[in-house]
Amino acid sequence: MSDSFPMPLNEKEEEYYLSLYQTGDEEAKKVLIERNLRLVAHIAKKYTVATCSPDDLISIGTIGLIKAVNTYSSKRSTRLGTYAAKCIENEILMSIRSAKKNRGEVSLNEPLGTDKDGNEISFNDILGTDPDAIIDDINLKMQIS
Repeated sequence: MSDSFPMPLNEKEEEYYLSLYQTGDEEAKKVLIERNLRLVAHIAKKYTVATCSPDDLISIGTIGLIKAVNTYSSKRSTRLGTYAAKCIENEILMSIRSAKKNRGEVSLNEPLGTDKDGNEISFNDILGTDPDAIIDDINLKMQIS
């Protein structure tokens, strides 16, 4: 993870950019997001797991930050950073839970390796069956159970 994120806004700067953003200034929104990226990296560091790379966690956390900036109201009794921290954390946790839920799934088209000519081989290639027939069979078995 990079330490080259811009410095966070102080309280007066945050209030200034929030007021600009609330009038529809998209450049102010960009500043609010960019200047809180350090917070995203800090929170993402706590959730380093085997299923996600640190860069993926930062990307996911940035989505949470964008949602926080979009939904934050200056009428709240907390600063944007406090509110954003919860949104970032929630976004990362939702992604981790989703990855755990889908952990056992394997794509029939996912490359498994290469043949002697260097061509990628997938499950479909090994099975030697029409992919549509496989999908129909799987769907039928899922309906039965």
